[in-house]
Amino acid sequence: MLKTLPPFMSADLLWVLAAMGHGDQLALVDRNYPAHTTAIGTRSGKLVQLQGTDVTTALRGIVQLLPLDSFIASPLAHMDPVDQPGVRLPVHREALAICEAAEGRQVGMEVIGRLAFYAAARDAFALVHTTEDRPYGCFLLTKGVVFAD
Repeated sequence: MLKTLPPFMSADLLWVLAAMGHGDQLALVDRNYPAHTTAIGTRSGKLVQLQGTDVTTALRGIVQLLPLDSFIASPLAHMDPVDQPGVRLPVHREALAICEAAEGRQVGMEVIGRLAFYAAARDAFALVHTTEDRPYGCFLLTKGVVFAD
C-alpha cells in the first residue's frame, strides 16, 4: 500500500496511467461491458479489474492522478443509453461533476452510441473494468498534459 492512494489503485492501474501519453484514451466500464473481449484489442492489451469498485469511485481516484486533455472540446465521453438515446443518466452526471471538480474547470462530455463506443474502447490504450451495477456506466477519458509550474 502507498500513502494517499485509494485502496483500489493497483500496480497495474498505476502503470497504465503513467504509461499513457497525451491524447491516449482510457476506457472505464461497468460490470455488463464485454471487457475481456474488448481489452484484447486495446493498444496496451491491458485489462485492469477493479472488483468491488463502482465506476464513480474508480473515476474519482483516477482523475486525482490523470489530467484530462484541455486541448480538445470533450476529454470525457459516455455510452449513449440504447433505450433512452440522448438522455444523460445520473451516473453520467456524477462522472462529469467528478471530472470538473478534479480539473477545476468545465469539462466537455461527448455522447457515443453503443456500437461506436465498443469500437472506440478497442482503440483505447487500456480498459478498466469496474463492478458498477448501473447500466451505461461506461466512459472514455482522454489524457492531457501535465504542465510545469
